[in-house]
Parts: sequence; structure tokens; C-alpha cells
Amino acid sequence: VDRADTFVAGLSAGGAMAEVLAATHPDVFSAAGIHSGLPYGAAADLVSAPGAMKGRGLRATPPPEAAGVRKIVFHGDADTTVHASNAQRILESATATIPGAGQEIVRRTINGRTVTHTTVGDCDGFAHTEHWLIHGAGHAWSGGAHGGSYTDPTGPDASTEIVRFFLKH
Repeated sequence: VDRADTFVAGLSAGGAMAEVLAATHPDVFSAAGIHSGLPYGAAADLVSAPGAMKGRGLRATPPPEAAGVRKIVFHGDADTTVHASNAQRILESATATIPGAGQEIVRRTINGRTVTHTTVGDCDGFAHTEHWLIHGAGHAWSGGAHGGSYTDPTGPDASTEIVRFFLKH
């Protein structure tokens, strides 16, 4: 399978795993969707994981070759399981190596919920990274079905936005 058509996404521990896979296998994945997860290297073991989840994680730097993996990150600012500062750290790490990076921040309301949507692009305007901070959302998949566990049907629809981002080569 062509790397351009290979993606990874997950929620919580799955989001952290998507971030790890993007950092350690940039030759396999072209983009990663990280929902309510931890940044690469934030925890080294089971003992350090709770601190990382509270936003006091280690400060590991992904390998330089990982800079080519595009990322879309979702996080609720009322998440008491994994602190929202983890999403900000993922954004900062993902955009640190983009030449001439420009940032656009738009605050809008979707289905009655306020969202701060940050897009970071390169000097050619290509969107390399997106960060969706969902105000008032907890530890749940944004836009998920009512009957699901760890879902927040209010939105925005993370699934739709992640697929859109993945397919936008």
C-alpha cells in the first residue's frame, strides 16, 4: 500500500498509540488522527503515565524523520482523564519543523458547542497540522453516536473531519 494512502487514528490510549506510530513509522503513515491522546514520549512506563495524562509528561522529541507525518488533533478542554495541554504539545511538536509555518486560528460554534480550530500550514499554504479544541467537551469521541461508550454526539464530528484531513493530500 502506498504510504500516501496509509493513516492511523485513535482515541485516548489509541490516540497515544497513533502518535507513537506516526513518530516511529513515518515511512508507513502519511497522516495521524489523535483524539484525546498523549504526545510522543510523554510517558516512559506505567508509573509515569498518570502524570503524563494530567499534563506533566516527559518532553521527548520525535525523530526528525517523523516531521513528514501530517496530524489532526482533537481534544476537549473539560477532559479530566487526559489534560488538554497534551494536544497543545502534539501541535507544537508537529509544527516545530515546518519551514515558514503560518497559523490560522478560527473560533466558531458547531451544534451549540464552541470550538477553537487551529490550522498550521507551510510556506506554500499546505495544511500540515490541525488542532480542534472543543470547549466544554470531556474525554469522549467528538460527534460519536449516542449509544456508544466514550462518545459525545454534540460534535463536531471528529470522524468526518479526520477522514477529510487524511484524504486531502
